[in-house]
Amino acid sequence: MNLIEQLQSKIQQARTLYKEFRLYDLGSFALNRFTPKDGFEQVLNVRYGLKPRHRLDIYRSTKRLAHRPLIVFVHGGAWQHGNKRDYLFVGEAFTKEGYDVAVINYQLAPKNIFPSYVDDLTQALNYLHQNQEKLEISTENIVLMGHSAGAFNVMSAVYHPKPNTIQCLGNIKAIFGLAGPYHFDYKGDPLAEDAFDQSISYKEVMPYYFVNQNHIKHYLLMAENDQLVKKENTFDLDQALRQSGNHSHIAVIPKTGHITILASLSSFVSHYFRTKRTILHFLDEVF
Repeated sequence: MNLIEQLQSKIQQARTLYKEFRLYDLGSFALNRFTPKDGFEQVLNVRYGLKPRHRLDIYRSTKRLAHRPLIVFVHGGAWQHGNKRDYLFVGEAFTKEGYDVAVINYQLAPKNIFPSYVDDLTQALNYLHQNQEKLEISTENIVLMGHSAGAFNVMSAVYHPKPNTIQCLGNIKAIFGLAGPYHFDYKGDPLAEDAFDQSISYKEVMPYYFVNQNHIKHYLLMAENDQLVKKENTFDLDQALRQSGNHSHIAVIPKTGHITILASLSSFVSHYFRTKRTILHFLDEVF
């Protein structure tokens, strides 16, 4: 690549970053800046499919737990924003506790609407399962974790009927949903309407309507001061899970809002909040 091509490439990268930028990115940038860079090995931009957004990052703990659990984290962003590069702090937070972590990108709306981003998660999980030896991870003990739209994605990947199945479904031991929207009408919703087909009723989409009985433990974390996602989303899903005979546990995290419930996982600030301690306690229940 000559100098002109390198310059053109840099300009294109800058344009992409500008297009994707959100004020929230300043917070994740700051958290990542202060995140320790030891205790894990990184494998970045692993291709799990053919689309440009079919990429994932792997954080391998240097002090793995004996049962080698893998947390698969799915970011939020109203299905229209977000990037795996913003979540170094999530990878570090759990690798220091002995967990391997995979953070995935997925196709974004409005160009890609439901169920494309849910199908992407299924594809990523199947890729991880099929390539676990090459990636030096194990998919025997999987924990799905999603924040906001990502929490919807993980619940939908497990429960919504779809042609592609998760090959390692039996290995998913727990799901953690942080501030997730699981039961709402997206028609007319300025944040979500571009991510769904407006001609299809939310009752044909929301994971709340498709819960079935299984072995998975469900932990639904709510931010005490969440002003974006209504608490009924969590209460309704919890009720549906329990009525189906599933395990479900709600935890309200004090002093957090819709964004800070995730940001508070950062090692830089986690000792001020209950978020990480609560999740680790639940993980001890699972394993």
